[in-house]
Amino acid sequence: MKLSRRMILQGAGSLPFAIASLRAGALAQPTPATSSEVPPILFVHGNGDYDALWMTTLWRMESNGIARERMMAINFTDPNARSDDKVEQAGRSSTEDQRRELAAAIAELKRSTGVARVALVGSSRGGYAIRNVIRGGGAGDVSHAVLCGTPNHGVFATDDQPNSEFNGRGAFLRGLNEGESEVTPGVAFLTLRSDGMDKYAQADGRFIGKPGTSTGVNVEGPELKGATNLVLGALDHREVAFHPRAFREIYRFIAGREPQRIAIVPEQSVRLSGLVTGMPGGAPTNRPVAGATVDVFRIDPETGERKGSAVHSAKTGADGRWGPAQVEPSWSLEFVLTSPDAPATHIYRSPFPRSSDVVHLRAARPLGLADKDAGAVVILSRPRGYFGLPRDVVLLDGKEPADVKSGVPTDSTATLRLPAGEVGRNIVVQFNEERIVARAWPASENRIAIAELTY
Repeated sequence: MKLSRRMILQGAGSLPFAIASLRAGALAQPTPATSSEVPPILFVHGNGDYDALWMTTLWRMESNGIARERMMAINFTDPNARSDDKVEQAGRSSTEDQRRELAAAIAELKRSTGVARVALVGSSRGGYAIRNVIRGGGAGDVSHAVLCGTPNHGVFATDDQPNSEFNGRGAFLRGLNEGESEVTPGVAFLTLRSDGMDKYAQADGRFIGKPGTSTGVNVEGPELKGATNLVLGALDHREVAFHPRAFREIYRFIAGREPQRIAIVPEQSVRLSGLVTGMPGGAPTNRPVAGATVDVFRIDPETGERKGSAVHSAKTGADGRWGPAQVEPSWSLEFVLTSPDAPATHIYRSPFPRSSDVVHLRAARPLGLADKDAGAVVILSRPRGYFGLPRDVVLLDGKEPADVKSGVPTDSTATLRLPAGEVGRNIVVQFNEERIVARAWPASENRIAIAELTY
């Protein structure tokens, strides 16, 4: 079943949409589901990503009565796909690597919760691993499979690159999609896609570096024959997994009822911890970094200035873990990461309403030729979505960033370079309703500031 953008807009704030594959009994005025009524949920991130992207989804689940102990988010060791799935490539993973790691995570969640079947929710490439596990004999372990923006028919579908897992005509996707139905019997499948704003579901190749060339796919590429297929309007490739609109559909498909609330319920006291990772060779990895120093400061939300000494300081061991840091849900924070062979990175965050053990930190990319004349470099980062102009309000130091393209959202970062005379001043960033104030640190000291959005 498909829902168009018009239907979604017409239905906003009204009674729930009728969805054929949802269990009966969805209520207009729902009661909260208890953890025992909902299968344990395993969240699966996408290409080049990490489990921290599910932070806000975990908070929304907790706010609807799902115990944190009944949820898990996998962190793939090497999150980037190989150029050729059959050829080993340093720092990158094959489809078999991902299948093996996900199968182990499913077994662990089953063991820790004592259940026979779990629900899987995947963003982008994460949906490939989910389908691969299920099709490869794991259907008996899985009750629900939710695929968010997964390019199920490829980012492109051509006769070249036959061993790219993103090729709809390649061996991997042909194997997953063969047969009259593209889903596995016994597992409830839901796909969530964008109405034309997903950069990896476009007919023209300009979004994958081949302007004017047909990709062989279209906006319906994430859909699967035999699944419940929903269209979530003008959400981008990442938002169809991490946006509140996506949360509603994920929750009610798995729980069989509407969520009691969409908003995140704050906790009185917040504990934060996470993993320090790196980018060896310029590619992101989820391997731990030892010997990194993490300092956490409470800052003034209007000026970005520190309010006293660090509330937490630690050095990572072999496991790369930092924390826990005890903070308040109203505090704006600065994380200072000093990692071997990387710039000192000042990460500014808006308040954390709830505790999290996936507050992962990764050093900024090295200063390059484009930064050589800059007194300071400030990066605006949106890990859980892209910047859409004119869809969104995006302001970096009072202006729309020049390096963010309009139209289909494709950019998740924007960079501001300041002259030496402006080092030390505050930089206000605004993305829709989220506002962060960062400070400009001297590039001459090999320092970079990142204003990292939560939403």
